[in-house]
Amino acid sequence: MAATATDIVFVYKGVDRKGNKVQGELKGASTALIKAQLRKKGITPGQVRKKPKPLLGGGKKSIKPQDIAIFTRQMATMMKAGVPLVQSFEIVADGLENPTLRKLVLEIREDVAAGNGFAPSLAKHPKYFDELFCNLVESGEQSGALEIMLDRIATYKEKTEQMKAKIKKALTYPIVVVLVAIVVTGILLIKVVPQFAETFSSFGADLPAFTQFVLNLSESVQKWWFIILLAMIGGFFAFSEARKRSHAFAKLVDRYMIKIPILGKIVYESIVARFARTLSTTFSAGVPLIDALESVAGATGNLIYEEATLKVRDEVSTGIQLNVSMRATQMFPSMLLQMTAIGEESGALDDMLDKVAQFYEESVDNLVDNLTTLLEPLIMAVLGILVGGLMVAMYMPIFQIGQAI
Repeated sequence: MAATATDIVFVYKGVDRKGNKVQGELKGASTALIKAQLRKKGITPGQVRKKPKPLLGGGKKSIKPQDIAIFTRQMATMMKAGVPLVQSFEIVADGLENPTLRKLVLEIREDVAAGNGFAPSLAKHPKYFDELFCNLVESGEQSGALEIMLDRIATYKEKTEQMKAKIKKALTYPIVVVLVAIVVTGILLIKVVPQFAETFSSFGADLPAFTQFVLNLSESVQKWWFIILLAMIGGFFAFSEARKRSHAFAKLVDRYMIKIPILGKIVYESIVARFARTLSTTFSAGVPLIDALESVAGATGNLIYEEATLKVRDEVSTGIQLNVSMRATQMFPSMLLQMTAIGEESGALDDMLDKVAQFYEESVDNLVDNLTTLLEPLIMAVLGILVGGLMVAMYMPIFQIGQAI
């Protein structure tokens, strides 16, 4: 029998029937129940106590979106194999390594076992299961094809998380390059340049302009490095807070994100891929097109395209064709528009959108790989220019003295 979500982990020490000392862990509601379980196993309990929590609260793992994708895939596999829903929860929970996720799954299992629907049970945990997820599960329950719907949701979640990982990789690499350049430059200005400054002070001659500029910069960094560091950290947090609190600022950032050279193309194509993937999944699940478009709007991850999608939804609700409404926004690529038109005419809109999503997902993958290949030599070039420039500035006075001699 699977342990309930309220069970506590106890550690015990005792003696078995042969007189051997034994120890281990058991789950239960109280010390008395644990001792009763041990006696049934033929173990005379000695010390029984709650398992201590790890220092610094390190025992509690967070639940990541990738964990939810894995959970969904496992549930889909169990149900396709004909395992009953409640038993599927138990099997999946037993195989989970993340204790926080295991607790969540067991809580959902208890709700479902008590007679609640799968979708309402998921809706009690909006932090992990969004409205789109719950709506798709509800659609599967109502149609009697929950296992098929879970399979579609699992595929959708897996593709979405893969896309997010690629975008994160594409955006993180340039940031790392900049940070490395800043750190290297800071170390040189604070630790290396001052050593040369002491030598130059004994020359008694005018220094080259470039050398003097570097020395002045070094003095400023040494004097104000703490303020500079605080300003950089403060600027980062100010940017994050402004994006969270100001809709206008967030919209401005999203607008320019798709215009950045190279990175903008990756962001743009990922938006198109998410749009097509989400609309294909919801529409194939039997969700009405207008409702599906509302779910798609929030899934695009960009406020500009969210507003455009909501505008498309409003026009479709008046009877205008989807491809016509999308074309009017002038924000979607020609391929998506043509495939949408073909899908509407042939009655296979979900299949056409799925093909578009696959195309742009592969395109983003290739763009990220190309960006990585491009940035590797660029990192070396940037660091070489910085380090080389500072070294040239420091050795220029020495070269001049050598020429004078």
